[in-house]
Amino acid sequence: MPVLFSVYNPPVTHSHDATMNPRILLLLLISVAGPAVADTLYKCTDAEGRTTYTNNKGNAKACTVLSRDQPVSSFSAPKTKASTPTPGDFPKVGAGEQKARDGDRRVILDQELATEQKSLDDAKKALAQQETATSGDPAKTPERLKPYRDTVQLHERNVEALKKEIGNLK
Repeated sequence: MPVLFSVYNPPVTHSHDATMNPRILLLLLISVAGPAVADTLYKCTDAEGRTTYTNNKGNAKACTVLSRDQPVSSFSAPKTKASTPTPGDFPKVGAGEQKARDGDRRVILDQELATEQKSLDDAKKALAQQETATSGDPAKTPERLKPYRDTVQLHERNVEALKKEIGNLK
């Protein structure tokens, strides 16, 4: 179904007749027509100087392309390569050694968690002290407390991440 918008520019006269302004007519047509679905939009001018905007050029001669929708590319995703087997000379870790490494990792994570938990407690105490302290301008209190709140949030996120990492251990 072609979408047609026509703009007629009548000769300039000073009389006020009952004709509607062409620009208002165009805007009215566009608003009533709703969103137009078109691949290509043409601007055509006929022999009498009337301009027509359409998505169906038909057999009009003096038309220029205003816009052209490009088709959506439909290519398939690249295929994943089959995993290559591990080379025979690739170093392997024995079960006992891996268990020892996992144990060391747990000890390190537990130490980090204890340190981070202590830092979180210290940050919460510092925030509580700052919240009870009075300053000269109560309007600046949230601005003054922001670094302390940010520090508490940072340590809370670190504690959560460490707990999650410990939970993922075998």
